[in-house]
Amino acid sequence: MSLKIIFKNMHRLIILNLGKGDLQSGFLTVTAQFWESEELTPMQFVGSLPANQNLDFLYQQWLLLYESLYANLALRRTRNIHPEFEIDEDDSEVSHISHAEFAEISQNLQIQLNRWLSTDSFLTIDRKLRTHLTPKDEIRLLIVAQDGNVLKLPWCLWDFLSDYQQAEIALSPPEYARSLKAVNQAKKKVKILSILGNSHGIDTIQDQKILQQLPDAEITFLIEPTLQQLNEKLWQAEWDILFFAGHSSSQGKGCMQINATDTLTIEQLKYGLRTAISHGLKLAIFNSCDGLGLAQDLADLHLPQVIVMREPVPDKVAQEFLKHFLAAFSGGKSLYLSVREAREKLQGLEAEFPCATWLPVICQNPAESPSSWWEWCGKKKPVQLLPNRRELRLILLCSLVSTLFIAGIRFLGLLSPVELFTFDMLMRVRIPEKPDDRLLIVTVTPEDIQAQDAEPRFGSLSDTTISKLLQKLEQHQPVAIGLDIYRDYPSRKPELAQQLQSQRLIGVCKRPDAKDDPTGTLPPPEIKQSRLGFSDFVQDYDGAIRRHLLFMTPHTTSRCTTGYAFSTQLAFRYLYRQSIKPKFTPEGNIQLGKKVFSSIENRTGGYQSIDASGSQVLLNYRAMSDPLAIAQTVTLKDIFSNKVNPKAIQNRLVLIGMADLSAGDYWSTPYGAGSAHKIPGVLIHAHMLSQILSYVLDDRPLLWVWSIWGELGWIACWALLGGFIAWRFRRLVIMGIVLLCSVIILASACFIFINYAGWIPLVAPAIALLLTNGAVVLIILSNNHQYAINPSKQATV
Repeated sequence: MSLKIIFKNMHRLIILNLGKGDLQSGFLTVTAQFWESEELTPMQFVGSLPANQNLDFLYQQWLLLYESLYANLALRRTRNIHPEFEIDEDDSEVSHISHAEFAEISQNLQIQLNRWLSTDSFLTIDRKLRTHLTPKDEIRLLIVAQDGNVLKLPWCLWDFLSDYQQAEIALSPPEYARSLKAVNQAKKKVKILSILGNSHGIDTIQDQKILQQLPDAEITFLIEPTLQQLNEKLWQAEWDILFFAGHSSSQGKGCMQINATDTLTIEQLKYGLRTAISHGLKLAIFNSCDGLGLAQDLADLHLPQVIVMREPVPDKVAQEFLKHFLAAFSGGKSLYLSVREAREKLQGLEAEFPCATWLPVICQNPAESPSSWWEWCGKKKPVQLLPNRRELRLILLCSLVSTLFIAGIRFLGLLSPVELFTFDMLMRVRIPEKPDDRLLIVTVTPEDIQAQDAEPRFGSLSDTTISKLLQKLEQHQPVAIGLDIYRDYPSRKPELAQQLQSQRLIGVCKRPDAKDDPTGTLPPPEIKQSRLGFSDFVQDYDGAIRRHLLFMTPHTTSRCTTGYAFSTQLAFRYLYRQSIKPKFTPEGNIQLGKKVFSSIENRTGGYQSIDASGSQVLLNYRAMSDPLAIAQTVTLKDIFSNKVNPKAIQNRLVLIGMADLSAGDYWSTPYGAGSAHKIPGVLIHAHMLSQILSYVLDDRPLLWVWSIWGELGWIACWALLGGFIAWRFRRLVIMGIVLLCSVIILASACFIFINYAGWIPLVAPAIALLLTNGAVVLIILSNNHQYAINPSKQATV
């Protein structure tokens, strides 16, 4: 079982059966059958309509005035057979009809018709139908009655059609059935048999020109044919449309004048028409006068649809209707909407031809479903690439609301944990980089601590051990040595004190932290302030290190008064040898060479309302599958046992730090937070140092983010995409697959950007995508009122 959602306008069918009765005696049982979907059985509502002799009288009076009025329009020739409509321009005996009088009775007829259809006994049907309809639905409303006179009323004036702009009325016979059809071969063009009958007084050549402009059509023209010629053509081919332009009438028996001498009835073409219908004839268009009689006779042959003019029609009105109808129908609109559109466009002619919009009408066989132009020529209906204005408004509104909602909760920081989580995932899957060969990391392991002599010591390493280590390193001339080990006490050994005063050595201290360490840690007394760096890290809410603190305003009363970070001081020493000296921009940012380290703001990327004091940049960890492999790493034991190649020390930056969990210098990073994934502080300093050197010397970028407006636009684009997917894809399964692919594309885009140091939103646009999609789906479902589930068929909403 699968679900299918119809997001475009629903196709509804209503058959309003007036049953037996007439306007003189009323209609005691009026039945309305309503189909919400072709897969469903209909709902049925019952009411009645009272007698209304006044309405019958008004219609007859209107008809007399209409015929008299058009008989006086001497230059507006009609397509009627009868001589009273053949106008002689010199005929002075014709009386003139007042346009005002005709307009008044036309208005009275419309008012009286709607009053009749608003009686309480019929309103029960009207109200029940409206509870299941929306103004967006495409509605086929079929009027069925045994009394032919009530079908002649201008049903197009019913107020129901004003409330439902995509509804159109058709007339239907009380008895109907499907015709037997032969199996036809697939066609690439719509086959039209065009009969241009007697053209006396009218211009049928214009009809021919309109037909010749049709796309994907194969048209056979019969100009004033004989009965034999017409009959032979009906038998010869598989026609889709039968078209007639000329004179016709329904006075007595429906008939059409095919040439100057021959007038035919449907009965005279019965066998040929029956064969044509069985071979696929779907539509007959009689662009001629008074065609209801012809449609009634064709109904006995079970022709699916007929379009006729209900009264005498002026030549210009007939041609304009044909032009607009064929343009809409061949352009992909349904037959009913095409007729309504073409009919309503005739309003522009009503100053010259009153009531022109009343004339065209569909006569429908209810046993047949209307098909489309595209189906007739063996093509699929072109995919609608863009939504219409109403659909676009819905998508834009839902996208705007979703974007503002996501932006609001993001502004409040509610998405920060999830955004930082996805940031960590992206950082871990980046394309690996090579280790930084400018660095050497010396770690002090628990084994190194245990291997020391039994010498009194205040810290992890004794003075003798540190002195020996510095001596081993100094002899190979590193650029600088960074001692990431707290020594807030003086050395007991003079030689160590002298070594600590070396210009190559950078020591650390810790600035006070009101929350975790209100006092801080003093630096080694032997090291000058100019060779000190603070070891402080900026932790996020989860304890992870994702930001790089470069410098802070010095605290003169602090136990650690240096203004620069440990990594910054080491970088200065290395870059000084490259003749690169630090300076400050007018904005207060550090500039090294041509590279400026722009400080982040309190709202940066996934961060909202963070403490951005000092100079902070996002920490672009070197992309490694193992963050411990940032550079060559050796142990204290390796140094003492001379296992390290001197070239690994010479001209490099050497960092010395603890690699002992008990020392408490292990930190969470984007690579993990558990004890098994935390990394020593000296490795984090190494990543920070590598970031500075790589940015200045190798053009490796710092992590960057878009502006707030850029991120908002990015979120809005994905929200729009979610709404478009909801509009475009109708099956829930396909929609789910497309949404999944969209999220994958979004994640892939973020992956590509992070490899170029761009941190762009992932969580917020993904939520906006799904939220807008769900909102559009729910709104359309609420408008359509139903789920239809059928195990054997696609379920339709």
